[in-house]
Amino acid sequence: MTTRAPSFLPFAVACLGVALFAGMDAIMKGLSMAIGPYNALLWRTLAGVALFAPLYIVKVRRIPDRGTMLLHVSRSIAGGVSVLLFFWGLVRVPLAQGIALSFIAPLIALGLAALFLKERVGRRAVAGALTAFVGVLVILAGQSGAQGQAGTLDGAGAILAASVLWAVSLVLGRRQSLAAGPIEVAFAFNFIAALLYGSAAPWLARMPDMAHWPTILLAAIVGTSGIMLLAWAYARAEAQRLVVVEYTGFIWASLLGWWVFGETVLTTTLAGAALIVAGCLWAARTQPGRPHPTIEPEAA
Repeated sequence: MTTRAPSFLPFAVACLGVALFAGMDAIMKGLSMAIGPYNALLWRTLAGVALFAPLYIVKVRRIPDRGTMLLHVSRSIAGGVSVLLFFWGLVRVPLAQGIALSFIAPLIALGLAALFLKERVGRRAVAGALTAFVGVLVILAGQSGAQGQAGTLDGAGAILAASVLWAVSLVLGRRQSLAAGPIEVAFAFNFIAALLYGSAAPWLARMPDMAHWPTILLAAIVGTSGIMLLAWAYARAEAQRLVVVEYTGFIWASLLGWWVFGETVLTTTLAGAALIVAGCLWAARTQPGRPHPTIEPEAA
């Protein structure tokens, strides 16, 4: 049971949660550049297990049943591969562009929900998807003509592939959220993703230098805090009121990319991001006589 909160408070808390996730993306980009995306994620998820294990033991204290465990494993694998591709791509593209491209995931999730959950997709969703797709093309066209780091198109392709897998995890998450609470979901993701990454440890894992451990722990703490803040906000306000908050991440990504990495934001990236956001918001609008769909925050 949730407590009542002033109407502005969930919005403000959600904004802070998204800002923390943008900060985590910047931290993980720097860490991935230093020790590689695989090692950055391997050690971050292990740190996440250490952070969540006491909460899970004290607050949850249950072993998931077979159906719930299958959801945990399926979503964690999809999400784990997704974030690996995302950070591999983020090393090769500006932070703001990577975040903008990832905004396509909710619209892909709408299509997957129609395919696997038999949810009806209306004309607004189709129009929104087409608008967002044009936005993606605008960003890619601008990047292909820019003078910059080699491999940027490869990075953009990896982020788009990551968005497809993240959309799969969002669809699975709609069922998972009915079967488990946020602490169990967060612990399961970190634990199963750590096992997934750990399967390649004999060939790829490298023990980070001591200088990197504060950054690894900071990424785990910031990400955990973002999850908790968004979970608190979405428990106290309708998703349709808070979904727009997700797109403030582009503002933080632009500022952090400029401040931390000296990146500039292309005009085409701004235009493409505007089209993607417009398409998502158009698709998410309530249609007459139909309930608003539940939209999970990206951090879930």
